[in-house]
Amino acid sequence: MRFFDLTRIIEPGMAVYPGDPHPAFVSQSDGDVRITGLHFCTHTGTHIDAPSHYLESGATIDRIPHGHGIGDCTVLDCTSFHGELALHHFEGQVDGVQRLLIKTAPVGISGFDPKYTSLAPDAARYLIAAGVRCIGTDSPSIEKYQGDGTVHRILLSAGLLIIEWLDLSSVPAGNYRMIALPLRLGGLDGSPARVVLWVP
Repeated sequence: MRFFDLTRIIEPGMAVYPGDPHPAFVSQSDGDVRITGLHFCTHTGTHIDAPSHYLESGATIDRIPHGHGIGDCTVLDCTSFHGELALHHFEGQVDGVQRLLIKTAPVGISGFDPKYTSLAPDAARYLIAAGVRCIGTDSPSIEKYQGDGTVHRILLSAGLLIIEWLDLSSVPAGNYRMIALPLRLGGLDGSPARVVLWVP
């Protein structure tokens, strides 16, 4: 089987969403054992949003259903589009799809670009109606830069799992199997995640 690791490496100096803390690692060793303290945001790098990220009474990251991030998955190539992806970009493309990853970034783009491709509210509602349970993107956010949270609330209120800032640069469009799981961080609003695809 061929595996694709879609997880961005968390390291000092990596790109972060404006306003989020930059990762910092502090290592110490007594000569025999080395340990490292970590400091970074719950939405650093490739990560999963919990409903509580935008919904006051939403589930926290330790309570999201495992099955939403495990199973058949489709990668949709949207690299030729820019701005907000609307309903018409998905019509006829997601029939029977439960887990959808949207490839938007040209190969080699790794920093923060405020003009990243995002999802419009009508597209979010369409994907919910189509039966999608998990949506992922290689953009820093599923919602446009400085958006008002509408897209997040639409998706999270419907119980969708949102994965952001994937690395889809080496993944062709097509059908895969996926496993995407967050750290089990009690009571928190999100978590870095390890996301892997493979062809059965």
